Amino acid sequence: MTGKKSPSNAVARTATFERNTTETRIAIQLTIEGNGQYKIATGIRFFDHMLELFTRHGAFNLELKCDGDLDVDQHHTVEDVGIALGEAFDRALGDKRGILRAGYFLMPMDETLAIAAIDLGGRAAFAVDTKVRTRLVGDLQSELVTDFFEAFARGARANVHVKTMYGRSNHHKIEAIFKAFARAMRVACSRDKQLGEMLPSTKGLL
Repeated sequence: MTGKKSPSNAVARTATFERNTTETRIAIQLTIEGNGQYKIATGIRFFDHMLELFTRHGAFNLELKCDGDLDVDQHHTVEDVGIALGEAFDRALGDKRGILRAGYFLMPMDETLAIAAIDLGGRAAFAVDTKVRTRLVGDLQSELVTDFFEAFARGARANVHVKTMYGRSNHHKIEAIFKAFARAMRVACSRDKQLGEMLPSTKGLL
């Protein structure tokens, strides 16, 4: 992990991470204090789009490349990207001293409303309800949205709850969830001036 100065003169939290298996090869460069810049290629264009808007709405910087066995199925690619991205955030956050730790956001997108709530408390748990009933949205197998968030929760050691409240467009349902997730993560990762360098837990460990 490397550090550089952010505009507030605090060290920017960054991580460089690789995850290679017989099914996927993933390389990630993440900066939490970014400005929404991205370079993402997973071989699934709709998934790329969701990760791009996650980066922009979270105000992160993210380079992510995944070469996966898409000739078999999309599952390995989506799940392993979730794991790797979660682990990259976990590394970039370090000991998590002085962060808000939890965040939530209610995101409207035209006729759709979605909510996301995050706790970076060191325990993996997830709940996902997209209300999408079609097999594909764009070129993405829609059931894999749940697998992505489950995998991210494991990699980041976080509680991740995302839900579509209502909506008509399946595209909007998934997009609103990713936007809400991005903004909830942005809050959870942000530094808490009141806490300073204190750990946001009474247990003494996250």
